[in-house]
Order: sequence, then structure tokens, then C-alpha cells
Amino acid sequence: MHPARPDAPLGIAQATRAPTARTQRASASRLVPDPEAAQSFAQSSSTHSVAGAPSTASAATTVAPGAPSDAEVRAELRQMQQAQRAATPAAPTAAGAVAGLDQQGNAQVPRHAPAAVARVIAGGNAIATFPYVFGGGHASFEDNAYDCSGSVSYALAAAGLLAAPLTSGELMNWGAPGPGRWITVLANEGHTYMYVAGLRFDTSGRDGPLGTRWQAGARANDGFVARHWPGL
Repeated sequence: MHPARPDAPLGIAQATRAPTARTQRASASRLVPDPEAAQSFAQSSSTHSVAGAPSTASAATTVAPGAPSDAEVRAELRQMQQAQRAATPAAPTAAGAVAGLDQQGNAQVPRHAPAAVARVIAGGNAIATFPYVFGGGHASFEDNAYDCSGSVSYALAAAGLLAAPLTSGELMNWGAPGPGRWITVLANEGHTYMYVAGLRFDTSGRDGPLGTRWQAGARANDGFVARHWPGL
């Protein structure tokens, strides 16, 4: 799969096309060592259960009915941006609403979140506490451990925002440049993470080998390229 160009983002039908073995092998072969692996409790092997396909995770998502008006969205965005600037200046200030975090380490879909955001959160929840293994999630979405880019790719694929796992370097060209209202992917050649509804999804900085990838705390984003999906 070729990453989406900012001037011609992929349509959903193209983005959800089934990945081929060739694209998955090619992506895995381009992996660059993660400079934050030591902060991710890396493991050499795992006996963890295997996650299902991202579509399986998103299918179980319940999206609250009703859509806000444009005026309500703009007002909510202004409030969230003001709150983020005051509380977490290192986080992208263009995020939409703030997701909650439950005691099991799962993100809770915020009120008025678009369906695609709810599906990304569902995908993230499905692997939130899986072990970190370098290269995990690249030979196949269905794996028992995920590295940083494998994790972000799995969650994005749950909403049909990419078709095959991408490396951190490839995610530097995913979607369109700049932060999004709801989803912002931060990537460089060696590491990637994202903010979804103001909540960070990151293999680095967890509190243990099976700690959740969802983290309420912000981190410095220096050295990372910000990308978003058009409209999100």
C-alpha cells in the first residue's frame, strides 16, 4: 500500500482493501530499530493470546446515536483546545474531545465522537495491554505482540484508515500533514504514537510489560512529524 498523499487522500474503499503478503513482508523489512524500545518493556517472545483482525475489534463498538451540529462541534473544540493548552501544553492542541480511561486501561469513547474515532479506540483497546515485541503486528495484523508502529497500524485499521501495517517511517507520510481534531499520529523513522480524542496511545512510557498503551499523560513531541486523516 502506498501511504495517502495529502492532496489525494485514500477513499475508504481503497483504504480497507485486504493487505497482501507482499506488502506485509515489505513493510516488515523496512523496520528501523525503535529508540524507545527500552521504555516499552520489550520482550523477545510472548505466549500472549493472538488478537483478531482489526475489523473484529471495531465490529463490537457501540457508537452513541446522534450527531452534534457544526456550532456544537466548534464550541467543544474551542473548549478542549483551551483546556489542553492550560493542562498539557506538550499535547497536540487541535484534538477534539477528551477520551476517558477506565481501570482496565481501556479508552472510553467521548460523547459526540465520530464513528471512525470510536472504531480506532476499539482497535486500540483490543491490544492495549499486549506485550511489546519489535516487529510485532507487521507480518500480520493478527499477532500476539505489537511494536509501536504495529500498534498504531492495528488501531487505525480498525476504522479502515489503512489496509496494511505501516512502519514508523511510512506513517510520516500517512494521511495529511498537521494535527487532527480527533486523531493525531506522531511519527519519525524509529518510533510512532498517536493521540486519539486527547488520550495518548503509545508503547513507550507504560507502567510495565502488560501496562496499557493508553496514557493520560502528555509527552514532548519534538522530532516527530504530525499527521492526521482528512476530516478527523
